[in-house]
Order: sequence, then C-alpha cells, then structure tokens
Amino acid sequence: MSETNEFKEQVVEENTVVEEQQNVQEESTVEAEVTPELSLEEQQRVELSALELKLDEEESRYLRLRADYDNLKRRTQTERVAQEKYRAQNLLTDLLPVLDNFERALQVEAKTEDAESMKKGIEMVYRSLIEATSKEGLEPVATEGETFDPNVHHAVMQEQDDLKEVGIVLQELQKGYKLKDRVLRPAMVKVNE
Repeated sequence: MSETNEFKEQVVEENTVVEEQQNVQEESTVEAEVTPELSLEEQQRVELSALELKLDEEESRYLRLRADYDNLKRRTQTERVAQEKYRAQNLLTDLLPVLDNFERALQVEAKTEDAESMKKGIEMVYRSLIEATSKEGLEPVATEGETFDPNVHHAVMQEQDDLKEVGIVLQELQKGYKLKDRVLRPAMVKVNE
C-alpha cells in the first residue's frame, strides 16, 4: 500500500512541476508579445553599449591587476634590497657577546711576560674581528659626551655633574652597535640629570 501512495505522490509532484513550467513559458510569450520589437539600428546600439560597458569593466580589471603586479614587484624589490643590506644581521648579533668578552680580556692587566704576549695575541684577534665586522657594516654607537638619544642609548643610571649639560651621556657601561642604519643593540649608559 505504501508503495502505491509514494507513487501517487511522485506523479502529483511531477504534474505540478510540468504545470509550473508551462505557466512560465506562457508568461514569457505574453511578455514577448507586449514588448515591441526593436529596430535593427536600436538593437545594434544596445549591443554596442553593452560591449562598451564590458570593455570598460575589462580595462578597469586590467588596470587593477597591473597596479597589483607593480606593487608586488616594488615590494619584492624593496624586500630583496633590505635582505641584502642586512644579510649579516643574525651573525653579527651573535658575535656581539664575543666582542664584549674580547674587550673584557683586553682590560685585564698583564703581570708576566707570558700574560703580556697572550694579551697581544688576543688584541690581534680582536682587531681582525673588528675589521671583519666593520666590512659588513657593524659600527659602535657613539656614547660619552654625546646627547642622550633613546633610539641608540639605553639609560640605566643617572648622575649629577654640574660641569656638563643635562642629558649628556657621562659613561658607557656596555657598548652598543649599529648595522648600517639599524640598531642591533643600544648602548647602556649613565646620563647626566
């Protein structure tokens, strides 16, 4: 019994769909009869304006794509230049503690001849390292006697010195370094208040 009911429901649904399609066709036929036919010249004008509109859209799309491509090209070029300019940044940042240790070793006073010759050897290695890092663009940040600049100096202490102006760096506590125009490590300094 249920199979026949399902079959009947399916037939009713199909008939409903067919009737709806016939109604749509009749409506479109009525609309076609109501709208007068356009002359050949008017049809050509309508087609021409549609084509012009489509051409304008395609030109606009082309110009946007071209601008996007130019922006991507410019951004890629800028990134490549920056990457080349700062290619040694990670290595030089890792070498900063080594430079600090060399400077501390050179500050130790040598009391024997062996210690003096060892110190000279350390100094030669230190100078070679400084020379190599300088070729890559590493340079120390100027500190003592300079005006405090929060971009390159890190103030960790303040002291009163009446002989110097306010905001002048009095002492360098740890050397700071720059790679070309980028600060790798700000200099730790004592500033006059």
